[in-house]
Amino acid sequence: MEKKSSVYVCPVSISIVIPTYNRLPILAKCLQALERQDFSAEPYEIVVVDDGSTDKTISWLAQEADNLPHVRLFRQNHLGAAAARNFGVDRAQGDKIIFIDSDLVVTPTFLSAHIEAWQQAQQQLGCDRFFTYGPVINTANFEDPTSEPYKITDYSAAYFATGNVTISKHWLEKAGLFDTEFALYGWEDLELGVRLKQLGLQLVKAPKAVGYHWHPAFTLDRLPSLIDQEFQRGKMGALFYQKHPTWAVRMMVQMTGLHWCLWGILSLGGRLNEKTLQPLMSWLILRGQTGLAYQVARIFLNWYSLKGLQEAMTHQK
Repeated sequence: MEKKSSVYVCPVSISIVIPTYNRLPILAKCLQALERQDFSAEPYEIVVVDDGSTDKTISWLAQEADNLPHVRLFRQNHLGAAAARNFGVDRAQGDKIIFIDSDLVVTPTFLSAHIEAWQQAQQQLGCDRFFTYGPVINTANFEDPTSEPYKITDYSAAYFATGNVTISKHWLEKAGLFDTEFALYGWEDLELGVRLKQLGLQLVKAPKAVGYHWHPAFTLDRLPSLIDQEFQRGKMGALFYQKHPTWAVRMMVQMTGLHWCLWGILSLGGRLNEKTLQPLMSWLILRGQTGLAYQVARIFLNWYSLKGLQEAMTHQK
């Protein structure tokens, strides 16, 4: 299904591809920010792929169609982010694809910063064998997400991540797009990054193209879903290594004795878990230290990721 708009202008040269699943409140902020871009150098479109949402995403988009002239809406069954991004790339009319997530909010200079970095890189390299990558700042501030300052915990050493990246469409197609075997949480973008690196694409940083990744403040009632997410990440990490059995991938998915020792020691072999650490996390949350409480939770969340990895590797043998 595609949303039609009499305001929409073709052809476009930039397609912003956004998969979404049951994230209407923050999706609304994401799309409204993209409609407020201080950018007129090239026409752009916003390709939203709804991955089977059961909230009011579809009805809201229909209601707001006149206020979202750049948006084209497509729908699919709940097949996961990899399949949704592939669907979006296939329908995209631009020759440059910008991937962001539906919980990312940007400033009015976001597009111009990406394209400025793109143009500079193309002039320097004499080709488009690269992609531009903007920083992502994590925030729990729903009312004003773009006010969050950069923190050391926002640093990422990832080569290719779909939270905030621009790349030529033909390189995605040449690499084979996202692998839809990554149906659970995690690693589908980094796995594509391995194939892009094999094609010789360079990472070019776009420091001014900042995206603000919103997520709700940490609470104890979120622990079951966070534990399940980490278990899924571990399973997909095993699939990642199965497809690319290299030392670099082993390090990324934490498939080394060093990681087992580190997280085993930090969690006391799993004895520091969601039950034993609950009093400390509750105490921190009551004092407004939700970020610190989440860092405490990372002790056992990483342990669950390793357990998921171990289980998946055992089944592969």
